[in-house]
Amino acid sequence: MPDLFPTTEEAERDPTGKPSIVSHLGPDSFEKDGLRPFFEYRPLGLKELTDGKVGAHVIRAKPGKHADAPRHTHALEFQFVYVLKGWAIFEYEGYGRHKLVAGSTVYQPPGIKHQEIDHSEDFEVLEITMPANFETKEVE
Repeated sequence: MPDLFPTTEEAERDPTGKPSIVSHLGPDSFEKDGLRPFFEYRPLGLKELTDGKVGAHVIRAKPGKHADAPRHTHALEFQFVYVLKGWAIFEYEGYGRHKLVAGSTVYQPPGIKHQEIDHSEDFEVLEITMPANFETKEVE
């Protein structure tokens, strides 16, 4: 009888060569380099499965690193954030400053100017974007 709970390697191996619809957390799941140097990013595979139409990441704070992001905007159609752990303070143009905590959600309208002010050492979020790749610009 096959194992009902395969290992990460077994689940992510697809004999047809297609990306797997299953993504397991492993020791090398988080990428150290990404949009912000104070975060680590775990891609969840939606970019490959949707031909770039949708992106999804778990983003977490790098230990000992603190927010140092300029005010910016993203050129995308959709961005949604769900806070999994910790807290962060963001400023959104027209909406003011907000402290996001575990369980908080944010729909960031396309092109909204925003900035991260601070975050806890254990800050972690799930982010979903459309499209997966988008441009980020610093703004005043």
